[in-house]
Amino acid sequence: MHLLKNCHLSRALAIGLISLASTLSFMGSVNAEEVNVYSARKEALIKPLLDKFAAETGIEVNLVTGTADALISRLNSEGKYSPADILITTDVGRLVRAKEQDLTQAVDSSVLAEAIPATLRDDDGHWFSLTMRARPIMYAPERVDVANLSSMEALTDADWKGRICIRSSSNIYNQSMVAAMLQQKGHAETLDWAKKFVKNFARPPKGGDRDQIKAVVSGQCDIAIANTYYLAGMLDSADTAEQKIASQVNVFWPNQGDRGAHINVSGAAVTKSAPNRGNAVKLLEYMVRKEAQAWYAETNHEYPVLDGVEWSETLTQFGTFKAEDIPLHRVGELNAEAVKIMDKAGWK
Repeated sequence: MHLLKNCHLSRALAIGLISLASTLSFMGSVNAEEVNVYSARKEALIKPLLDKFAAETGIEVNLVTGTADALISRLNSEGKYSPADILITTDVGRLVRAKEQDLTQAVDSSVLAEAIPATLRDDDGHWFSLTMRARPIMYAPERVDVANLSSMEALTDADWKGRICIRSSSNIYNQSMVAAMLQQKGHAETLDWAKKFVKNFARPPKGGDRDQIKAVVSGQCDIAIANTYYLAGMLDSADTAEQKIASQVNVFWPNQGDRGAHINVSGAAVTKSAPNRGNAVKLLEYMVRKEAQAWYAETNHEYPVLDGVEWSETLTQFGTFKAEDIPLHRVGELNAEAVKIMDKAGWK
């Protein structure tokens, strides 16, 4: 990086060198069976599963990890010369974005179609969910009477003024949550909800989901909206202080009498430029097998998409729930409108 800076190379040339480095790093023997993966999941949360696939099939897996948005930008920059075969990323908003930017291609697989519910995969076969992630209400039981909790819509009541913590509007998890409401409730009702919801914030949004959970425990707010895998990760953390914090928060599943709690996904897509398309499809099909789903869901503290796979012990402690049953591709497609609603509501 110092060399690039000191030589004042253009951004285009720098991107070219990065792409070339990526291509060279993926090059093995000419006849080697391989598949190249760009993953927004951290190496520890995906590599053991990829290693099992490689051992079973003889197909070498080359892994590059990075932030979700950075990997999509990288695919865009590399274009048709990208060595990537598969993009693994989080949130349907990003999966839809990758498709809309013409970075993915359709896959027709009976294995994937049978394993993954239709609402959790792209109608055209461009992306497929690997796990589900839930975004319920988390609360301090000593300050919140659970009998007063019911739905996300009810969090606009005056009783909750100054008591809610949540991430900023730039966070795609929140954007997708609003987009899901938009899909089910319409523009006018969602905008009205967002305006009233923002007025009940305990503080200007900041930090990640773990920070919202910590804010509840510290007394900055009484409830938080966060993904369950963050709380599960804290409960299973090697850090005893983090465990203690997480143990002081309870989970409440909203909207159980109507539309269900909001869910999103982590998922994968075969890239448009995939040089090893066949092996990419084999890897996707491997990842929805029962044993792979069990490991992946347990390790990432998320819910499996394949029926019949048990939840992790930690997730089971949060209880069963009714989830939204909506085509997730619409959540991604409504992202831009959801962001506009959040801006109009003053959601910083």
